[in-house]
Amino acid sequence: MQNSSVIPAHTLPKSEPDAAQPAEGPAAFDAPARRSLLGEILDWLLAPLFLLWPMSIAITYVVAQNLANGPFDKNLANALLILGQQVEIEDNKAVLKISAPARLALRTRENDGVFWKVSASSGELLGGDTELPSPQFTPNEKKNHVYYQNYTLRDFEIRVAYLWNDFGQRNSAPILLLAAESIDQRTKFANDIIKGVIFPQFFVLPIAAFLIWFGLSSGIAPINALQKRLRARRPDDLSPIDRHAAPSEIEPLITAMNHLLIRLEANVLTQRRFVADAAHQLKTPLAGLRTQAELALRSDAQAQTQASLLQIVQGTQRATRLVNQLLLMASAENPNDLKLSPIDLVALAREQTLLWVDQALRQGLYIGFEGPDHPLIIPAEPILLAEAINNLIDNALRYTPAPGHITVAVTKRLNAIVLSVQDSGPGILAEERSRVFDRFYRVLGAKAEGSGLGLAIVKEIAQRHRADICVSELSGDESSATGARFEMSFLTNSSHDD
Repeated sequence: MQNSSVIPAHTLPKSEPDAAQPAEGPAAFDAPARRSLLGEILDWLLAPLFLLWPMSIAITYVVAQNLANGPFDKNLANALLILGQQVEIEDNKAVLKISAPARLALRTRENDGVFWKVSASSGELLGGDTELPSPQFTPNEKKNHVYYQNYTLRDFEIRVAYLWNDFGQRNSAPILLLAAESIDQRTKFANDIIKGVIFPQFFVLPIAAFLIWFGLSSGIAPINALQKRLRARRPDDLSPIDRHAAPSEIEPLITAMNHLLIRLEANVLTQRRFVADAAHQLKTPLAGLRTQAELALRSDAQAQTQASLLQIVQGTQRATRLVNQLLLMASAENPNDLKLSPIDLVALAREQTLLWVDQALRQGLYIGFEGPDHPLIIPAEPILLAEAINNLIDNALRYTPAPGHITVAVTKRLNAIVLSVQDSGPGILAEERSRVFDRFYRVLGAKAEGSGLGLAIVKEIAQRHRADICVSELSGDESSATGARFEMSFLTNSSHDD
């Protein structure tokens, strides 16, 4: 009786929706819109530039006003100096005697020059324009110090400069010297400065924005070139991307893509190998089934028909086992991470061994189990690990002639827990031990039936559990009988022990 290794439905990989496909329904409207890298950088460069531009205009206006006030205020201070030179003290009384050159220097009201006035602290006018304001002397004001103020005269803004001069007479009342002029010239001068600074910016800013856009476009040109090269690739070209053909800033992204391509290529190769192996192995039993069915159709004898039907049933069983093992191989090679949970390897191995006792007795073989009385805990996926144990026992039953014995054991060695299946069969030559775990490989001269997938599945399951799998031959000092021993070693910590 053959053991049919059927994979439970819940262990097969479940189909999941493709995450790369766009979502449908209401959720599609919640997906964030894709943003352009170039547009994002331009936003962060140009938005602050245009936001700071009004601030630059305001600062320029304040600076221009200060620049315009400087020379004009100095001109008013010079006018006060000229007025002071025109005042003389006669009989302890201030007298204004303004000369023609002084008048020419100050200019007249008609020429829009400097307006001036000289008066005593009592308010007595010594000369000049009577409409000009007369600041009052206060103790806080310093003598011979120029003060500046803005006034409105006849709806016109004027700038006034004045000082109090005692002309060397400490005990006498100071004389007010005042000069004023319209602020129109100042405003015009400040506007000229602002125009000279601001107007060029209307041409410079668009040019700067264009140069920034051009520079960024040139900067991401290698990314566009990389995109074109990737689009031009053949669908089956999964070779790594040249990291030196792109800017260093996206080198980590290319490295991650190369790792993904390597994993994808390995997955594709695994799928291709699975399809090729399945097609190759299914071809022979299907051809045999067809031959037996044709013989049954052509035969008139009942006995021959029954024999052909029996061959069809046996062929169907072999094909079913082969399909199940192929599916189990695909499940073991699934790149998704296993969900490992703590299990007692002693209990699992004992339970699986008991399932084979009846078949071993029918073959005239003795099968036993050896293990400690306490649990040995390892992280594992119980269904896959049970399949590995079953395949090792099935392999031993197929290659052990009667009378013989098979021993399944679980032992603790240092920091590893070892599962072993030992038989008293003919053993495996040293040159073939490295190949017995290959797919569809069978030891030369072996007469036992099989698909050659059992040990390959065991190796895949061991790798998924990060366990070591090996085979050794027993002879001479190791055992009283020849045979083979398969060992699967699981690394563990002392915390897993009882």
